[in-house]
Amino acid sequence: KIRAIDAGNWQPELAENLKHMLDSIDRAFYFSNGGPADILFFHEFPLTGWKKWTRKEILQFAIEIPGPEVEAISAKAKEYGCYIVFGSYVKDPDWPNHVLSITTIIGPDGTVVDKHWKARNIKGVFSGFELFTTTIYDVLDQYIERYGIDAVIPVTRTPYGNIITSSVQREPELFRAFALKGAEIMLRTASGGFTPLDIQATALYNSAYVAIVNNAASPENTTFFEDSGSGGSAIYGPDGKPIVEADGKLEQCITARIPIQEFRARHRQ
Repeated sequence: KIRAIDAGNWQPELAENLKHMLDSIDRAFYFSNGGPADILFFHEFPLTGWKKWTRKEILQFAIEIPGPEVEAISAKAKEYGCYIVFGSYVKDPDWPNHVLSITTIIGPDGTVVDKHWKARNIKGVFSGFELFTTTIYDVLDQYIERYGIDAVIPVTRTPYGNIITSSVQREPELFRAFALKGAEIMLRTASGGFTPLDIQATALYNSAYVAIVNNAASPENTTFFEDSGSGGSAIYGPDGKPIVEADGKLEQCITARIPIQEFRARHRQ
């Protein structure tokens, strides 16, 4: 679920959201269908939630990488020997006064394997405002100068498949570029809704596995109705068909096994 923290009382509420996230990791491994997971994937904002905050407000509570929240999640990754992937608002001393939306990949040894910036924000969707997080394409020249051209379309190679992450919606060209760079498993996050056809088409047109994690219904959310834009998490196969889908809007863990060796035997770029 999404619980938007109070910018005026953010420390204890951020701690509560972190505890809920850590408890959710424990729950995911308590009953593991088909054995322990290799990759555990959360939605876009499990730590802070989402609200129409100001830049100044977000910079108060945006996490740092590394930082105490990441260290706590890393300890769980090491405990269970799995990759943990999650999104968050992030602040970075290399980018002062910028609010970043980053999906972090933590490895089974507890180290931060990769940090994927959001590529770009969707425009013209929200009435009266636009998202102001700094994306790759907002600062493209500076980004390439610091991280190199390869980091513009980042693909993280793991023993379980070549992973990309994204909180971008309705950008087919972006996912085609990921596929051309060898993406096999596309982990897409949402908060407050997404277009299922967009996710399904990404899997079909790029012949890749695509997972979408959206928030569950959020009873403690004081800004929206509790079921606004919630539910729909799913994993799609390379044929565009759903392998597994959430069967409601309550918090739940959905799992699927990806036969990566069999997939690679027939997959061609």
